[in-house]
Amino acid sequence: MQPGETAARISGDRFVCFLLDADEERIEALFSAIRNITEENLILHFSAGVYVIKDYDENINLMVDKASVAAQTIKGVLNQHVVYYSKKFDDMTAHNEELKRDLKLAIKNDEFVAFYQPKVDINSGKLVGAEALIRWNSSALGFVNPADFIPLAEYLGLINPIGEYVMRNAALRCKYWNDMGHPEYHVNVNLSVVQLLQNDIVKKVAKVLEETRIIPQNLTLEVTESLAINDMVRMKKILSEIRNLGVRVALDDFGTGYSSLNHIREMPLDVIKIDRCFIEHLGEDDFSNAFVRMVSELANAINVRVCVEGVETKRQRDIVKKMGIRMIQGFFYGKPMKIEEFEKKYLI
Repeated sequence: MQPGETAARISGDRFVCFLLDADEERIEALFSAIRNITEENLILHFSAGVYVIKDYDENINLMVDKASVAAQTIKGVLNQHVVYYSKKFDDMTAHNEELKRDLKLAIKNDEFVAFYQPKVDINSGKLVGAEALIRWNSSALGFVNPADFIPLAEYLGLINPIGEYVMRNAALRCKYWNDMGHPEYHVNVNLSVVQLLQNDIVKKVAKVLEETRIIPQNLTLEVTESLAINDMVRMKKILSEIRNLGVRVALDDFGTGYSSLNHIREMPLDVIKIDRCFIEHLGEDDFSNAFVRMVSELANAINVRVCVEGVETKRQRDIVKKMGIRMIQGFFYGKPMKIEEFEKKYLI
């Protein structure tokens, strides 16, 4: 970097750089320079939003927000790394500011609810559990898409209380189901990368177990591969400590992003959840068929269960069943639903 330029880490994997020269070719060269000094087995992906400062009296937080809004539009797009903020993003910025305000109030006003999507044993056709999925029923905006508010909650540092709310309430519900004559029912809860990075995450899980008195094996925490890619050593330590509590660990969305079979070998896992994008084309796409079958056979060999998401048709169900996979979830058996609807249908 040039004299007078600076870079700072502001949260998680988010950095802000002040550059005198923000030409796209130069930014790409900076990214390449970082890649060249990292270990060979690390895969790094960058998404940069650039906001060109014209008014130096503008609020610095607003500048960062505008660059962040631009960056979010290409996050995960492999062939595009840099995008410049323009007028078209103004509406998105205003929307995000409104969401920020309402999101902070939502925690105080208890506007978050857990929906439950059934998980079914494919052989018996019977329910074996559910995945708890957070929903925001905003008094001002109505139901807000999780894809809109979860990244924002992580950015604002609000995901921890939201995640703890879901974990505690899902565990309480599962304990109730178990006491009502369904000891085999279990519940899955998603943990964000931000939650896993907390120094006291294991203590918080232990506290939930103590307060709810759920059988630990009936609580499954789902994590994504993103943290494993960034810090496998830390991921293994945290997940091992969680499993020592008796809680099960599932690797969610396997097959997306920078998936590696090495993650299955390295990570302490109980369940692998194959992403829905492979199920969508089962029976039509040779790669999807081969991938699902390969993961299933590998998981069986190392005594890890497989759960398939996104099963929507009888044909998909039948193909998955022939592959020896037992646990599935998807619209074929039920969409995520309110707790009242879920218990009316399944708590008999």
